[in-house]
Amino acid sequence: MSIRIATFNIENLIARFDFTGFRNQLRSDRVMKLFDIKSEADYQRLEAARVVSSTDDTRQLSALAIADTGADILCLQEVDNMEALKAFEYGYLFRMIGAGYRQKYLVEGNDGRGIDVAVLMREETRDGEPIELRDVTSHAALTYHDLGLYHPGLGSNIQPEDRIFKRDCLELDLRVGGRPLTVYVVHFKSMTNGRDGADGRTSSMPVREAEAKAVRHIIENRFGRDKASQRNFVICGDMNDYQEKVDVIGDRRHGYDYVVQSDLPSALDVFSHDGFAENAMQRRDPLDRWTLYHARGPEEQHLCQLDYIWLSKGLAAANPMAKPDVIRNGQPFRTPFPPGQEVERYPRIGWDRPKASDHCPIAITLHLP
Repeated sequence: MSIRIATFNIENLIARFDFTGFRNQLRSDRVMKLFDIKSEADYQRLEAARVVSSTDDTRQLSALAIADTGADILCLQEVDNMEALKAFEYGYLFRMIGAGYRQKYLVEGNDGRGIDVAVLMREETRDGEPIELRDVTSHAALTYHDLGLYHPGLGSNIQPEDRIFKRDCLELDLRVGGRPLTVYVVHFKSMTNGRDGADGRTSSMPVREAEAKAVRHIIENRFGRDKASQRNFVICGDMNDYQEKVDVIGDRRHGYDYVVQSDLPSALDVFSHDGFAENAMQRRDPLDRWTLYHARGPEEQHLCQLDYIWLSKGLAAANPMAKPDVIRNGQPFRTPFPPGQEVERYPRIGWDRPKASDHCPIAITLHLP
């Protein structure tokens, strides 16, 4: 008996307009900056038209990428609310795959923009085994003080009573064909601008490390520290960190070289350093583990894995040959692919947009012992 699990940062599945760009240039879309817009009312009308005109293409591409995962359980990040999720599933996914993800779960979390983690599930697997929800738990209210994770290195703007998770850690207790499976869905702190002379990834890493420790605490508290790694659990989501990256050197005109940098310091060492959980993406070739292309001009560009399905030690041992699939067909044409990885992009994919997302969905088929 097997089940297929996927995770995808769908990027801004939002059911509202953001008009703050009129007063805050950092929040204004680049195309709006090309025009001299005199009044806020004019800005609102133009911004609404821009968003509506671009959203349909974007969501069709997102739905295509999800359909290609073939997932029984789909973990999503950056979902505005349940109504937005329902509208997307019915208006887009249903048209791609028919009746499928009838079980939907989302709990409002801590993100200031209102983007949450969510789960879509089929009622049964492709093999006909029932997928039953026993319980769903949000851990968004946990504070640094609750788990003893506060320290000054988190930053001067963080206090002991602040909530640990920047969004949530959503826990789903499932039975699949009568066998237990627990799914944890997260979206860790983003790599923001640097401070105190450190780059954004380094300066924000203590917060992600605290989030990872909190996830591990939740799991060990539930199953017992000595037994947890042998239970059937997966940790899914956009973790905004990586343990390795592929530097992309060059440009379109002269071509690219790809250089792997391994064993980088990472908040995700909390999961891997003692074998508590396994990143099954490590079973793929080092040049073929990436889920996102990052670029700030030709001098700073790399491929890295930000999206994960961590397997418990026991689940990894029961699935020694299982490798995640990475769906890259929704990537924009600006994303450079290492040799041999080229795919046929979906129709209407652009140089930068439209696109399915900056992130690639990943999916893995697992046998539950």
